[in-house]
Parts: sequence; structure tokens; C-alpha cells
Amino acid sequence: MRERYRSMPLLGTDLAPAPMDQFSRWFTDAVAGGLQEPNAMVVSTATPDGRPSSRTVLLKAYDHRGFVFYTNYTSRKGREIGENPYVSLLFPWHPLARQVLVTGRAERVGRDETAAYFRTRPHGSQLGAWASDQSSPIGTREELLARYEDLAARYPEGEQVPVPPGWGGFRVVPGTVEFWQGHENRLHDRLRYVAEGKDWRVERLCP
Repeated sequence: MRERYRSMPLLGTDLAPAPMDQFSRWFTDAVAGGLQEPNAMVVSTATPDGRPSSRTVLLKAYDHRGFVFYTNYTSRKGREIGENPYVSLLFPWHPLARQVLVTGRAERVGRDETAAYFRTRPHGSQLGAWASDQSSPIGTREELLARYEDLAARYPEGEQVPVPPGWGGFRVVPGTVEFWQGHENRLHDRLRYVAEGKDWRVERLCP
């Protein structure tokens, strides 16, 4: 199975001066293109001895400082980041024949920022953050649902749910950001920003 890509070339002269500005352009295109959950990204982490794991999470914010997502800090990814903060992100925008690949260092966001985001989550998602001890074994689904129902009785709709102490955000501060544009004959464009102090160097990679 092979896709025949038909798209415009991505030239160095087309790029924004900074990677987060270029990401904003492409993210806007992904939203305008009607992609389902364009903020879905694959987060890859690794243990200190190099054993990797990956999962899909949702990007919740981005700016010049990096990419933010939220999770349980005791989840597998949370524990691995605590031991080894170097991670990668992948935005697989296949309908546009585009990918964005990020490598960088994850750091916890402040509790005020976490609390502000938590307040925007649907009530059910707030309860779910308490009900699920993410990545830990559980006997049955019924047990999970019972936890949720207990919380729903304690915090009915309209009542403020406190932020779980072990739940919060990570910001991935990028060291490299690659923009991949697919083309025919595997002659893809791959342009990568590389951090050099406060500046960025752009290099073209062979496909």
C-alpha cells in the first residue's frame, strides 16, 4: 500500500523565522482542512535505560515556549518524563500529506496554569481525572464506573471540582522541529529547525 502524494513544494524561503510560527501556520491549515482532532499528537517517552513507549494525547496549548498537554503525573508517561525528560511529538496530518516532528525536553507547567485549564474541562472529564489512576491496573470496568459515580455524587454538575494533586500539564520545549511535506517518488520535503541558543538554524534533510 502506497499513497501518491500531490502537493506543493516546501521551500526554505516559505518558512517562518521561528518554528512555533510555522507550526501555527500549518495547524491553521489542518483545522481549515477539516481534519478530525488536528491537535492529536503521538507523545513518545523512554525510561532511563532507553525503553520507549508511545501514546496519542491532545495538544491543549502552544506558544513560543512550546507545546502543552495534560496527564496524570503518575501515569506511565508521567513517570517516564520524571525520570527522563527528553520526549518526541508527532503530528500525523496524513490527509494533507504533512507531518510535524518535535524533539525536546518536557517540564511541568505551573499549578496556576494547570488549574486554569482544568476549569475549562467538561464536568465529566474533571471527574474522570479523579476516577482514573491512569496506567495502573484495575480489576473491572465496573470498578472504574463505581469510582466515577461516587465522585459524581460528591461533586454534582455545577459544583467546583478541585484539581487532582497528581494531575497537571507538561510543556515540551522544542530542540528541533521538523516540517515534512509529502511528494511523489518519495522526494519529500523535510525542513528542520534546530535550536542554537536563542536562535534557530534551518536545515533540509534527505527524504
